[in-house]
Amino acid sequence: MSLKPVKTQNFYNLSIDQVFHATESWGLHPTGQYFQLNSYENRVYDLFLEGEERSHVIVKVYRPNRWSEEAIKEEHCFLEELKDQGIPVVAPIQKEGKTTIKLNGMIFSFFPKALGRMPQEFQPKDFRQIGRQLAKLHNVGAKHKALHRPSLNIEEFGWDNLDLLCEWVVPEVWQRYETAACDILEFLEDRIEGAPLIRIHGDCHKGNILKTDPYGGLSEYFFVDFDDFINGLPVQDFWMLFSSDESSNQMELNDFLSGYEELRLFDREQLNLMPAFRGLRIIYYAAWIARRWSDPTFPKLFPEFENYLYWAEEVEALEKIAWKLTKSM
Repeated sequence: MSLKPVKTQNFYNLSIDQVFHATESWGLHPTGQYFQLNSYENRVYDLFLEGEERSHVIVKVYRPNRWSEEAIKEEHCFLEELKDQGIPVVAPIQKEGKTTIKLNGMIFSFFPKALGRMPQEFQPKDFRQIGRQLAKLHNVGAKHKALHRPSLNIEEFGWDNLDLLCEWVVPEVWQRYETAACDILEFLEDRIEGAPLIRIHGDCHKGNILKTDPYGGLSEYFFVDFDDFINGLPVQDFWMLFSSDESSNQMELNDFLSGYEELRLFDREQLNLMPAFRGLRIIYYAAWIARRWSDPTFPKLFPEFENYLYWAEEVEALEKIAWKLTKSM
């Protein structure tokens, strides 16, 4: 008998008492006060600890059946590697050389609370600093491949997801959706086959970038949430930082690249892939929701997912991208 449904149900029914129990098993002592943090994929909690005033720990409970223990360990090792190179990241708390504990089929890890804020807007100097920080991250990422993490390929990230979505996209727009998606995936497939891949953040949008407060020193940007870290192209960590309107973000992109290229060479031909990666993200994200629809939280988080208007907007976005790619060829 498979344990997969049991693990999944344990995750869906996770109680705060179980989180407290896991934390105590790790040798920490929660006060009972906590906040549940926003996270669709995993369950994440900010727990107050006894002892030092305002001491906290962030408890991350990984969604079962997504990552193997080896893949999670690889995420944690990458964070330690970045930290050892002086790159500001939040690495997990270790205990006797381990960074996880497994209870009831679920994997828990514990992180110090990051002190930082999400900037409301970015100035040119901010984009240059973010570019430098990401170049440092990619320099470490290029040292070797992740063995237990996915590597970018259009079969897994694109075609498999499109096959799944044929059962979810409303029939009225499926033909248009499939046509636009195929144009985008074929464009990418022809251009990334055999491209050199490095370890990247994988979900590098502005919400995953925080800025430290300048307590007696310079403030700096740092990256959080490496849950999607994979082997990919460097440009995959670029495009989510900028709007889809190329005319409005060109100056921001130039500022970013001026910082990035101070510390790392970059093949600017990859910039031509940015619109297609936006399209791939639309397909991947929709399939991600569909695969988690049995999670009771997802129908509540995405109530419009089965509606015509949702898919009409999705297909319009894909067609706009596909048209732009066809025009550029």
